[in-house]
Formats: sequence, C-alpha cells, structure tokens
Amino acid sequence: MTTTLRIGIIGDYQPTYRPHPATNEALDHAATSLSVPIEVTWLPTPSLAEDPESRLSGFDALWCAPGSPYQSLTGALNAIRFAREGRRPFLGTCGGCQHTILEYARHVLGLTDAQHAEYDPYASVLFITPLSCSLVGKTMQVRLSPSSRAYRLYEREVVTEQYYCNFGLNPAYQTQLHEGGLRVVGVDQDGEARIVELADHPFFLATLFVPQVSSSPTQPHPLISAFLRAAM
Repeated sequence: MTTTLRIGIIGDYQPTYRPHPATNEALDHAATSLSVPIEVTWLPTPSLAEDPESRLSGFDALWCAPGSPYQSLTGALNAIRFAREGRRPFLGTCGGCQHTILEYARHVLGLTDAQHAEYDPYASVLFITPLSCSLVGKTMQVRLSPSSRAYRLYEREVVTEQYYCNFGLNPAYQTQLHEGGLRVVGVDQDGEARIVELADHPFFLATLFVPQVSSSPTQPHPLISAFLRAAM
C-alpha cells in the first residue's frame, strides 16, 4: 500500500491569486504522474509564528508559496528554517524564494538585520530589493549551472519560465550568498539570481519564477515532480 504524502504549503491562501490554485494543481499533476497519493495543507503564516515544530513535524515536504508580503514574516521564516535545518524536502517559489534567501542571510550568514524591502524599504541591510523592472506576467529565459541539481532535473542549460514578482535578491549580496552555501545556480540574461539551492540537503531549491503556472496534466513540471520524489 502506497503511503499518502503530506505536503505543507507555507502561505496565506487566496483563491483569486492565480499562483495559489496553480500550486495545488501542479502538485496534483506531479502526484498523478508518479502514482503517489498526496494530502495538501495550506499553512497560514501566523500559525507558524510560534512553536513551528509542532505544526510542521507531520509533513513530508514543505513548499513556501508566492503571495508576499505574508501576514507573518516570522512565521514564514520559521517554516523555511525548519525545513532547512530538519532536512525536509523544500521548494520555494516567487515570494517563497525571496524569503528563503532572507532566512539564510539571517540564520546562516549571520546578517541578523537582513530585511526585505516589501516590509521595510528603509532597512540598513536590504537583502531583498525591488527588481529594476517588474517581472509580473513576464516569461523569460533562465540559464542553469551545469553542476547544479536544477540542471540535472531540467536536463538542459537554458529554460523559459513565467514570473509574478516585483522583488529579488539584491545583486550586491549575490556573491556573498553563493559563497556562503546557498548557491545561485540559475541566472537571467544579466546574471542576476533566479534559482538558488543547497547542495548538501536532500532537496532544498527556490525559484524566483513560478513553475506551477506552467505545469500541466500531460507535462508536470520537472522541479515539482522532483520535489515529490524527494518527499517519497
């Protein structure tokens, strides 16, 4: 008998925000293709602000969804840290990617004052800043590092993906983040970060784009299928 995978989605669900229902749909696409039953639970960020371990320990994998600013920045960062330190398969997309970077900056790089401009645009250490041009609704190429997990999953060096975001990693900190262990393995045409991953984790990957919106029943997205395989 196949065990049902429990997938926790970190985010404040909004049915009218396309990436949110698309997240559920993309997980169904991947689960069907892998012939594995799943149970998906959305986890509002305020519910993760205190004692996140008791809330998260029952999940096989965690996905930090788009939709920032979250109702609780602390809750989102707590959940990402739980997945990173607890070695749970983790995927972050769009806002989830931005907060993955912020969590790493604060708790691994030691930049405790690192901030996201969406919450505090005047902070002294702005690790996440507005993009020079909004990427909402845009489809753009991403170039992958041949040594990365992302490259192995896509099986090609250049991919095309859709975006819903206005914020990203401050380029001034990109080298520090990469050399600090959260590797920048996918970049745009200007060399700016679009995919980050941890090499020494079972599965810990985050994308500034939203792979869920390009998934389909006949072509589940390779990153999402790999996320579920890691949970299995």
